[in-house]
Amino acid sequence: MNDRTTATARTEAGPATDGQQTHDRTDAVTRTFVRHRNLLFTVAYELLGSAADAEDALQETWLRWAGVDPGTVRQPRAYLVRIATRQALSQLRALGRRKESYVGPWLPEPLLTAPDVAEDVELAESVSMAMMLVMETLAPTERAVFVLREVFDLGYDEIAEAVGKSPAAVRQIAHRARAHVAARRPRGAASEEETRRTVEAFRRAVETGDLQRLLDTLAPDVVLLTDGGGVVRAALAPVVGADQVARVLARLAATASLRPAKINGAPALTVHPAATAGDARAADTVDTVLALRVADGLVTGLYAVRNPEKLHHLHRETPLRRHADDDPLT
Repeated sequence: MNDRTTATARTEAGPATDGQQTHDRTDAVTRTFVRHRNLLFTVAYELLGSAADAEDALQETWLRWAGVDPGTVRQPRAYLVRIATRQALSQLRALGRRKESYVGPWLPEPLLTAPDVAEDVELAESVSMAMMLVMETLAPTERAVFVLREVFDLGYDEIAEAVGKSPAAVRQIAHRARAHVAARRPRGAASEEETRRTVEAFRRAVETGDLQRLLDTLAPDVVLLTDGGGVVRAALAPVVGADQVARVLARLAATASLRPAKINGAPALTVHPAATAGDARAADTVDTVLALRVADGLVTGLYAVRNPEKLHHLHRETPLRRHADDDPLT
């Protein structure tokens, strides 16, 4: 593993200076953290919608875990999730203040994911662009309770310790959050195969520049959200309706190429500048990640992430997990 959290863990777990007992303890601490690292990253990412901020939360989680005697912890998964949740909640409140001054629509940071994420239906739905935007409408504590309960299946007592509330209060928050999400979650979500077929038809239509063919792939009330963060050109308000969205997308045919990708557990597209005679390498640069929401064989939602600061994690797959890496029952 090549992330900075694991690197820090290995540094902290350097040569023992206090004998074999200290060395064994340090090894056990490191092994346990690394074993749960992908789970902890997933928790933090689902709360924050930002891979960079999730990595920061994991760094703080490691620093706190490194001082713990693992022999005194009966349930490492619950213990580590509790620490990571507290760190992510602290960041989530600060992130909320940053979002208030964000230029244009804010979208979650897209992640290139492995096929196994799609095989876990609950996980794939929870990290989809559409669902993460729904969770953005929850207050920080509500979001944490919803994620820990509905996605990671933690008990109310465990969640109460993580969010600093009583178990009775957590039950009420969970009920309120479930109702809030149920009223806003996308209806009629398509299967992965239907989504893949629709995404491919959409890609071909965009690349041909055929406006009618493109319109045939879009739902009448389709919505396009573009996140440029004030750094690159992007629509500052949602683009609504098939005609308007098609006209925006039709411009891509002459200036870009689209490639299939698996983003946040679902079929999606990456947009690349058209290759030029002077700079063929530009075609390998990701200009935009285009995630799609599909229902009844039509594209009902488009999420275009263009902010360069949110495209750093696309050079490799990001493992997302609901359990420890080597034990699905942990």
